Amino acid sequence: MAAPPQLQALLLAVNALLRKRRYHTALAMVKGFRNGVVYGAKIRAPHALVMTFLFRTGSLRDKLRAILQATYTHSRNLACFVLAYKGLCALQSRVQGETHQMHPFLAAFLGGLLVFGENNNINSQINMYLLSRVLFALGRLGVEKGYIPELGFHPFPLLTGVVWGLVMWLFEYHRRTLQPSLQSSMTYLYEDSNVWHDISDFLIYNKSQPSE
Repeated sequence: MAAPPQLQALLLAVNALLRKRRYHTALAMVKGFRNGVVYGAKIRAPHALVMTFLFRTGSLRDKLRAILQATYTHSRNLACFVLAYKGLCALQSRVQGETHQMHPFLAAFLGGLLVFGENNNINSQINMYLLSRVLFALGRLGVEKGYIPELGFHPFPLLTGVVWGLVMWLFEYHRRTLQPSLQSSMTYLYEDSNVWHDISDFLIYNKSQPSE
């Protein structure tokens, strides 16, 4: 069934507008916001679903509300950051007439302060995710530029041992310094596995089920 003429005309007008170069920067910001919403939901919803049903107590309604809230917060923050970053980059280029390497850093710095500056669980997880990848990338960049000598062996196994050694030392002796979701995961793996009463909470459940 063909679309009504009015709708066809509207679609043609919208498509013509989207192809105009003069609006490209503004439209890129809009699409960036859209992509931030979609990507944030794709990333956070499955993670929140699993973590909530594994570790969170409460009613089904409370759990569903927590999943939706986490997904909304992640999507909103990511979308707002993309919008702010692209807008600030465009503003700097317009003011100075050209693009410099410092522009992305300044735009992201200001956008990060505005969007991800609040210390909450979602922002902490996103920042830690980025931090680990930034450190890896800076290490590779340092080797490429010659600031860090290239080793005669692959350092990944050694790095792995150091990371796991440190995280287990922190968990055993300075647990409060670790992020709460990591504490929950490690408690489940390394402490809850030390306790059982019968076959039900040895193989089937993590903890004994309350009797009726």
